[in-house]
Amino acid sequence: MRLSRRGLILGGSAMLAGCATAASPPAPITVAELPPPPPQPTYTPAVQITPPPLDPQRLVRPELMSRAMAALDIHHERLPLRDRMYLVDFQKFSGDTRLFEVDLIGGRVTALRTSHGRGSDPEHSGFARRFSNEPDSHMSSVGAYATAGPSWGPQQGPNVLLDGLEYTNNLARDRAIIVHGADYAEPTFLEREGKLGRSYGCFSTAHADLPMLRERMGQGRLLFAFA
Repeated sequence: MRLSRRGLILGGSAMLAGCATAASPPAPITVAELPPPPPQPTYTPAVQITPPPLDPQRLVRPELMSRAMAALDIHHERLPLRDRMYLVDFQKFSGDTRLFEVDLIGGRVTALRTSHGRGSDPEHSGFARRFSNEPDSHMSSVGAYATAGPSWGPQQGPNVLLDGLEYTNNLARDRAIIVHGADYAEPTFLEREGKLGRSYGCFSTAHADLPMLRERMGQGRLLFAFA
């Protein structure tokens, strides 16, 4: 087949036009057609939670509080429970509140009364003057104790057992030094006598206070007595 010169020219023009169309640049994309940028992550700074102050009413003598806190660390293997502790201030008069439950999480302090040993106050002045770890001394002992759980005895009835953790009180079990209720620690006795009666070295409390102490002292918390 013979092609005319005109046909060749027209055919070539069509091919050039097709090539020009295929090679032409794409149409520009407007800003409106672009996808929105991904949201940027937001960072919330960590909130520093300040624990409430310990003993905001300042019921506990500072030296007693600091020594008890140190005892928590010294005897940490015997004192696994650190939600609350119990302090006894033997510098105070027996008619005053001097047994303290300290909430180590919330900071609150609850004050109760407790007796001291008759050997620590032979004149029955209401103040404990001497302390001993000796059997039959009938004196109170100072230092750190670990609560050993609620119990019951034939003489004193319901009580809380204590284990002495220091040389000043490590015979507490042999001496049967416990927390128990007693008539001579009742408010009526205090009102009549002007002071509490004396124990044989135990931490005696009013009968009404004992159930709460038996439940909350439990086993493995600190009781720290100091003069």
